[in-house]
Amino acid sequence: MGFNCGIVGLPNVGKSTLFNALTATAAAQAANFPFCTIEPNVGRVAVPDPRLDEIAKLAGSAKTVPTQLGFVDIAGLVRGASKGEGLGNQFLANIRETDAIIHVVRCFDDSKITHVEGSVDPLRDVETIETELMVADLDSLDRQIANIARKAKSGDKDIKTQLAFMERIKAALDAGEAARTVTPDNEDEAQLYKTLGLMTAKPVLYVCNVSEDDAAAGNDGTRKVQAMAADQGAQAIVICAAIESEIARLDTEAEKAEFLETLDLAEPGLNKVIRAGYALLGLQTYFTAGPKEARAWTVRIGAKAPEAAGVIHTDFQKGFIKAEVTGYDDYLACGGEHGAKDAGKMRQEGKEYLVQDGDVILFRFNV
Repeated sequence: MGFNCGIVGLPNVGKSTLFNALTATAAAQAANFPFCTIEPNVGRVAVPDPRLDEIAKLAGSAKTVPTQLGFVDIAGLVRGASKGEGLGNQFLANIRETDAIIHVVRCFDDSKITHVEGSVDPLRDVETIETELMVADLDSLDRQIANIARKAKSGDKDIKTQLAFMERIKAALDAGEAARTVTPDNEDEAQLYKTLGLMTAKPVLYVCNVSEDDAAAGNDGTRKVQAMAADQGAQAIVICAAIESEIARLDTEAEKAEFLETLDLAEPGLNKVIRAGYALLGLQTYFTAGPKEARAWTVRIGAKAPEAAGVIHTDFQKGFIKAEVTGYDDYLACGGEHGAKDAGKMRQEGKEYLVQDGDVILFRFNV
């Protein structure tokens, strides 16, 4: 499953530098002029999870297959993007295809790197991007409302209910509130919500890009963004994209750990992004293990066993019989599958079982 995050922000805030570092590639050109990124760059990165390596050792797996996180580096948006300024609407469409938004906010001063607004002001920059996304959403929603309003004249009760919900969202956007501030009242509204393709309905992770000196403790700008995010019910983390670029160039984990220690940093920024992203989207990891491979899978929190099986293959979900489940701690303590089974720690679970983070699962199915 994994998930895809669209990296957005004003030009020259460090989006492409961060993208290159996170995906450990040089795919996205990073330079000091607006609209350096013309076509959206797409990269996937293995999600680091030490539990997978431990499971593979105990299972005698020939290889490990981590779950994947996707990043889409989208061209810098500017004031007026929703009306075609800068590179305009073509890049807003790329954001609609992602699961979540990583909003990179410049929280560093550097006279050598120009700012499209002439000065560094994190909250103003956030408002600029959010406003452009809301204006674009409002334009899209107006067209959809006009279409469904014609159908509602037939008196169809379901269509009229859909129209009422869409008008609730429009009222929020008209008031300068993101679509995500409108909570669906039932499952039908929740399903409709997903089909509308609204960018401001997506969860947001604010990434405060700072100088190396502020990487450990942040600064006044990052604290303002973090307070704003808390008010929104969103998340904000602090990263130095330049440091992440240096980490990406190092060959071994030992070198990376030593480098981080010199900067008083506990972990790479990628780990922060993944952890925050999983929390943002309500995701968790379960594992499968055997002689050929040990693999990590991503599934939503609250997923039942058949849904988790469907992440592997739709046939697993359709023909689901049962799941043989061992919690990670038990798997480790018992020395793997056979030890867990002998100790009575492997459980047989049915269709109503709620998958837990770290579960090691063997699915039984029939097609």
